[in-house]
Amino acid sequence: MLRKIRLTLAVLCLAAVTLLFLDFTGTVHAWLGWMAKIQFLPAVLALNVGVIVFLVVLTLLLGRVYCSVICPLGVMQDVVSWISGKRKKKYRFSYSPELKWVRYGVLLLFIVALVAGVGSLVALLAPYSSYGRIANNLFLPLYAWGNNLLAYFAERADSYAFYETEVWIKSLPTFIIALVTFVFLFVLAWRNGRTYCNAICPVGTVLGFLSRYSWLKLVIDEEKCKNCGLCERKCKAACINYKKHTIDYSRCVACMDCIDVCKHGAIHYRHPQKKVTASPKAEESAKPDGARRSFLTATAILATTATVKAQEKKVDGGLAAIEDKKAPKRATSLVPPGAWSARHFAQHCTACQLCVSVCPNGVLRPSTNLLKLMQPEMSYERGYCRPECTKCSDVCPAGAIRPITREDKSATQIGHAVWVKENCVPLTDGVECGNCARHCPTGAIQMVASDASDPDSPKIPVVNVERCIGCGACENLCPSRPFSAIYVEGHEVHRTI
Repeated sequence: MLRKIRLTLAVLCLAAVTLLFLDFTGTVHAWLGWMAKIQFLPAVLALNVGVIVFLVVLTLLLGRVYCSVICPLGVMQDVVSWISGKRKKKYRFSYSPELKWVRYGVLLLFIVALVAGVGSLVALLAPYSSYGRIANNLFLPLYAWGNNLLAYFAERADSYAFYETEVWIKSLPTFIIALVTFVFLFVLAWRNGRTYCNAICPVGTVLGFLSRYSWLKLVIDEEKCKNCGLCERKCKAACINYKKHTIDYSRCVACMDCIDVCKHGAIHYRHPQKKVTASPKAEESAKPDGARRSFLTATAILATTATVKAQEKKVDGGLAAIEDKKAPKRATSLVPPGAWSARHFAQHCTACQLCVSVCPNGVLRPSTNLLKLMQPEMSYERGYCRPECTKCSDVCPAGAIRPITREDKSATQIGHAVWVKENCVPLTDGVECGNCARHCPTGAIQMVASDASDPDSPKIPVVNVERCIGCGACENLCPSRPFSAIYVEGHEVHRTI
């Protein structure tokens, strides 16, 4: 019964988190957005004390159930391991000693990267972020293609229950990293079950330390145990030593598989007695080691090829194709309103790509900058940041983008527009334009005569940088190709205007 409950909850949690990344309509987040905010690392970075206390208490009571139920990356590995067990030997695991130097070494590296603000390394090691990139870069294109296929048939049946959405690679380096991560985890889980969780994952190491002192644990009754070894060969965490009747609780994820497979009722999930056995071996296994002390010292510091051809944009009745825009070289990258500053964003973002998934205008995409690799940044080739849209701030679980109202967003300056004379259509082609001024939501752009002494000279834009909020409407809607005649330069620190 315990195993069935755990499996049911795990499947529901995995489905809920996956839907957050697949849903491009934004409706799922209203119901399931809290699933992203109860993930361990985002809660720590957002200083969400309630969630942190909940997860710590949960682990101290029940063990590492977070890893086997709530963490989507852990559940995904369980799914892969289960499929492997169906195709290969059902009982294929064996006990292996804990690789303490690997676990605590990776944890120390993770903490140093977190404190130093090396977001790309933190993002590579964080389990929730890794799953987010896999879902956004690998699963979302497949989901979108399926949706587009339904939209194709629905349109021919005069139904608009589905609408077509664009599928494109937002960042080739991030796509490659997501693919390599997926293959790496797939192979590890297929062959060895929970190796990643118990040897590399920093969250697993932290929770594993706490689970040593959990109230409820899996306990082997030596009197009932017949030393058949089924529990050890079924344990995907490789933490059961049936010969010594011991369980490494720092690696046990409370999956309950051992209870399910034991034919003699020798394994129970309960609060262990002070003296479970009188054997010297058990007493020897209970001795503390130096790793605990070093762990306490370390943890004190821690408090789409998945793409389709984009829909061709046509003008003049389809007679002329519009050349795609290219991103300008910005001296300072743009981060969304609510991020406060580029530094705050870089320190808190885990690069889970949830904001990238929900952005309806294609503005957010993973950065290719090495120091901020995979962390989202803004660019306006496919759309602009509409003042009335606050979806990215609504879904961010790590506090990198703080919740912001529409009113506050309309008054937050994330950058300012810069005019590029050499690209401006009135000067290069001798035709009237004014697109940037017409579509500026704050009225920060005015068209004036290029020659002050000649009122009939071609009109060019003048930007009032005090009123510009950096939304990118001017850059996106500028007809100049391949580079816009006006682009937005980012600000290191946002300000209210």
